[in-house]
Amino acid sequence: MGWRASLRRGQFIYYLLIGLIAASSLLNYYLLFGTVETRQTMIDDSLPLTMSAPTQQQSVVNDTGSLVHDGSPYTTDALRRNPYLGWQPPQQPIATNFSWVDCLSHNEEYTGKAPDKDGSSQPFGCLERPSQLGNISFSIDMFNETSWIPDVTMLRTMLMHGKDRDGHPYPAQLPKELCRDIIIPSDRNSNITIDEDKRCFREAKIKPTGSLNASTVTIHPWNHFGESHLLDENKTSITVPAPKVLCMIYTVKNSHSTGIRAIRDTWGGGCDGFLAFSSSPDPRLPAIALQHDGPESYDNMWQKVRSIWKYVGAHYLNDFDWFFIGGDDMFVLPNNLRTYLASLAYKDGKADPRKKEYYVGRRFHNLRMERTFKMKRKFPRSGTLYFNTGGAGYALSHATLRKYLTVADDAEHCSSHETTSAEDVMMAKCLYHLGITVTDSRDLHSRERFHMFMPGRLYNWNIKQKNWYFNFNPWGLKNQADCCAPDSVSFHYAKQPAIVRHLQALLYHCT
Repeated sequence: MGWRASLRRGQFIYYLLIGLIAASSLLNYYLLFGTVETRQTMIDDSLPLTMSAPTQQQSVVNDTGSLVHDGSPYTTDALRRNPYLGWQPPQQPIATNFSWVDCLSHNEEYTGKAPDKDGSSQPFGCLERPSQLGNISFSIDMFNETSWIPDVTMLRTMLMHGKDRDGHPYPAQLPKELCRDIIIPSDRNSNITIDEDKRCFREAKIKPTGSLNASTVTIHPWNHFGESHLLDENKTSITVPAPKVLCMIYTVKNSHSTGIRAIRDTWGGGCDGFLAFSSSPDPRLPAIALQHDGPESYDNMWQKVRSIWKYVGAHYLNDFDWFFIGGDDMFVLPNNLRTYLASLAYKDGKADPRKKEYYVGRRFHNLRMERTFKMKRKFPRSGTLYFNTGGAGYALSHATLRKYLTVADDAEHCSSHETTSAEDVMMAKCLYHLGITVTDSRDLHSRERFHMFMPGRLYNWNIKQKNWYFNFNPWGLKNQADCCAPDSVSFHYAKQPAIVRHLQALLYHCT
């Protein structure tokens, strides 16, 4: 009987080894020929995930079943932690008779403070329809603020690699047509016959200070307003490591396929980190939705922005030197932003933004609101309430954000319970209480770097006309070739995705 028992045990071990070998073969086949999309379903089942930057380099398989060679950031480990790393909207052929000008004849898509349009009626070639983002293969409920920390380095990782996980260029290539004149008729002036944005770029000599993937910046510490005394001392250029900047965009779900996609397709990857704060999450963009007091509306923007700063402070404070925030209708030159911020800190004795407070953007003075605050005893009578407009975007240094978080819920000084669209003024009022005031961001020749309007409109602005913009700028306005600094950082009211792509093409691709 003993030899029979031994035989049975031997057979059991034999079949067990055969099973293990078969399972191993199936797993290897799955890794080599299974698609990332299939693996995502399995990964999604294990959420919540903390998505961070990839740390390993090894061979994996992309969506087409092709082997990704060593050196790619799209490793098995990286895709396990962030299954949307390397994702781009599906590549779709565009009709030969399509023109990008067709995208501009549907201006009603982008009217109003909180647009209720999502690009569904735009021509197919405009790349604005929600369906063109591809099918959603995830449960939105899994991507909430309590269980998911977005990988804000996703777009930067893709840009530095230069390709998505299917081998397509990232950022996506822009067609040559976007280099041509694109004329936007306006109600105020229907006689426009040239591309005003292109003319402004040309006459004001606006250009990027470096490539989108640059890791260093070349600065001119003397090129700041009021620093002419530095000209005789040192007018040389200095190359320094680029500061790390997190770009944050507040938006709504209907803008995912329009404004946010256009940013993702153009300048978004130029920031060291990028995250959209929306009314609905989408890990592909990436976008997250945060809970905040009051409704999701333009008139409650302050509460939304307060929630953004708190979330960023809790999850990304130690990862970046600067934090730049603005709306989804903002066009940014990321390297110009990093160059200016590096130059500003260097000019101030090589200051460390993690230790020195900065509050930087397009400075305004709203005298009427200042007087109202003083009457209600919500602002010091001897103070001057300058603020950086949210339209052009503004940046807080690491030290400023850290300090703000200590008083974010202060109702008296930081208006933590206010319901208002003036988030930019509320932030300025709070920072003033902390002793942090706005930085004059103009260049040596008093030309602005952050802009409330689009290039063409600034170029043609009537600087003598007394209106709100005139009143908000008591230090004076400039137009024509002096409207904008050559190293300008941002422009507001880029509401049409086709124009975002047009500006990007003019600055980076057209000769």
